[in-house]
Amino acid sequence: MAEPHAVSQKLPQSETDAAPEPDLLDAYRLMVLARATDERCLMLQRQGRIGFYAPLMGQEAAQVGASRALAPQDWIFPAYRELAVALARGVPLRAIFDQLLGNADDRIRGRQMPNHFGFRDVNFVVASSPIGTQITQAVGAAMAAQRRKDSIVTIAFFGDGATSSNDFHAGLNFAGVFQTPTIFFCQNNQWAISLPREKQTRSATLAEKGSAYGMPGVLVDGNDFLAVYSAVREARERALSGGGPTLIEAEVYRFGPHSTSDDPKRYRTEEQLAAAKERDPILRLKGELVSAGRWTEELDHQLWEEVRTRVTRTFEEAEKAKPLDPRSIFDDVFAHVTPQLAEERAQFDAELRDGVLKL
Repeated sequence: MAEPHAVSQKLPQSETDAAPEPDLLDAYRLMVLARATDERCLMLQRQGRIGFYAPLMGQEAAQVGASRALAPQDWIFPAYRELAVALARGVPLRAIFDQLLGNADDRIRGRQMPNHFGFRDVNFVVASSPIGTQITQAVGAAMAAQRRKDSIVTIAFFGDGATSSNDFHAGLNFAGVFQTPTIFFCQNNQWAISLPREKQTRSATLAEKGSAYGMPGVLVDGNDFLAVYSAVREARERALSGGGPTLIEAEVYRFGPHSTSDDPKRYRTEEQLAAAKERDPILRLKGELVSAGRWTEELDHQLWEEVRTRVTRTFEEAEKAKPLDPRSIFDDVFAHVTPQLAEERAQFDAELRDGVLKL
């Protein structure tokens, strides 16, 4: 079995790169925005102001690094933890909060559970809860792009737990056979909810699983923005040149719970968490910027204050939006309203009017 190769911080040089050299300060600001939003969403759920949330704290460099190596025309197939990917893609913070609340401004019109957003205008597919389903979807879209001769790649984001799913095997097998322009980006945050990575597989790494499907497996430090950027950019170049798919394993650590329904203190120790936080990706990039003379503690304090204020105000604006009209459940079902649906809607309206239904 071929050994997965690690990626250093040195960026590859290529005249065909679609992605420009990354702006580290821009990346840092995005990572801070993602962290501040993450912290706020956890508090909002505990306060009962949103119903559910899946935090990404500790995975910011992996998500922003991967996103910055993609082109606008590429398609993103997320799991349910890719807030930083959405923000890096240019999704407005207000749109994220609208979806978490399911208000009248929610672009998905309340059709999805919280934290399962999607944005067609930036090729960001709606997330799904079932583990690994986005993997096969990304491969199918890539196969379609091949047939249409579209110069794009698709990227599927998933966690270490998804590597044990049926869709992981089916997706990577199809991708390998048909040499699809797909990047499989595994954020190995060490825990599939409460199951540690070492109890999930006997493989030395998750990246080496790519060899079984005939594709390169790349192991990368997910706390290193430049290393992630480099790995994804190289995989994208390979895919566009006809070299087929790549499996990337970004080693990170989930600082928070799997979701707001989870208590990580039941399955991991404070010592484990403290050790992981010593490799905090945000502190790492901040240190690099300070060492390069591009950042100071004063500027950092100012940035955090501004970002946290922006997050708070944006959520308060979203919270003031009108609730979703309950009649909207009859919209977007059929292209043309059927007689049966029209009858059901008329009955629904009558029961609302007569007070039979209490909303």
